[in-house]
Amino acid sequence: MTNYDMQFFTTRDGVTLAYRDQGRGIPLLCLAGLTRNMEDFEPALPVLLPRCRVIRLDSRGRGASGYAEDFATYSVAQEAADALALMDHLGVERFAILGTSRGGLIAMVLAAIVKPRLLGVMLNDIGPVIDPTGLSRIMDYLGKRPKFPTLDAAAQGMAAIYSAGFPGVTPEQWRPHVARWWFEAADGLDLRYDPRLREAAELQAQSGPAPDLWPLFEALEGLPVAVLRGAFSDLLTVETMAEMTRLHPGLIASTVANRAHVPFLDEPESVAAMGAFLTALGAP
Repeated sequence: MTNYDMQFFTTRDGVTLAYRDQGRGIPLLCLAGLTRNMEDFEPALPVLLPRCRVIRLDSRGRGASGYAEDFATYSVAQEAADALALMDHLGVERFAILGTSRGGLIAMVLAAIVKPRLLGVMLNDIGPVIDPTGLSRIMDYLGKRPKFPTLDAAAQGMAAIYSAGFPGVTPEQWRPHVARWWFEAADGLDLRYDPRLREAAELQAQSGPAPDLWPLFEALEGLPVAVLRGAFSDLLTVETMAEMTRLHPGLIASTVANRAHVPFLDEPESVAAMGAFLTALGAP
């Protein structure tokens, strides 16, 4: 991936954020997961770019964006404000969102606070109930350097470790994904995000019980909404997705076979759902 088309802007609290703005048409803001970055959406670009303007953001502390001085600002609320600041920076009044995991939580927060600016929301393996099993798994690795010595070793390792959740995904298929998440340093692989994300998550966990997120999902009423669920997801349950479908008539709901958290967005089910979502938005 070259950086020729990467651009930057600075938030009110002085953090420099990286983004890419490609294509033409309906603006679609792509927001990645907790430890991920804009490169996670590369598998979706062949579907998205012919039909819309794709704006991908590296949230603070991830990818090519700067790290925050105060790790407490690694919060969904602040990252929602950052996303809105990017849209203001670009002069984009109304836009749709494709949010993976935490990016989907940010999308629902924006629906609750600036709904008139949203054209629609697509959620990738996230909903208003986050299963504790998935949260526990995330905390097992959050903020910790992987033990693999190289990216090639990481690809081999991921194929073995996640053979149940991602059956049939080969080391060769894992290789571009691990290169988006980690980089090779002199002493092994290192993180492409601020490890203090772990401290931020621990701080939030200590602040009290998790809030009720159903009102955030209900704020999407009247908008085109799509949701993807990995068939083996440990974060978005079958029951939660069924309730989302009941509450939102017309929801474009798709289960992606042979995927845990999260689908890669290049699977046939993902491609079909993204296409249906773009059509619902009115994208040509």
